[in-house]
Amino acid sequence: MSENLYLYILVMAGVTYLIRLIPLTLLKRDLSNVYVKTFLYYVPFVTLAVMTFPAILDATANGWSAWGGFVIAIILAYQGNSLFKVSAVACITVFLIELIVF
Repeated sequence: MSENLYLYILVMAGVTYLIRLIPLTLLKRDLSNVYVKTFLYYVPFVTLAVMTFPAILDATANGWSAWGGFVIAIILAYQGNSLFKVSAVACITVFLIELIVF
């Protein structure tokens, strides 16, 4: 496998380039479809959520403390609190759950 490492990297670079190049060449005018525009608007947020959620559940020693911190973070974020407050309270919640329960 190591003798073909540069070939693998070259193929992945080509595929990544094509994925970015094809939409630019095919879509030369503005998108007029509201549904497509809405879908493309939410893609970065969904991608971030898909990468972050598994990390939240695997970051602690126990799943219950992870879920507790996650629920508290969701509640505080929904109420419109700052990112610092949400993350600090979620970390404190995880710490207290692991300290008290486990």
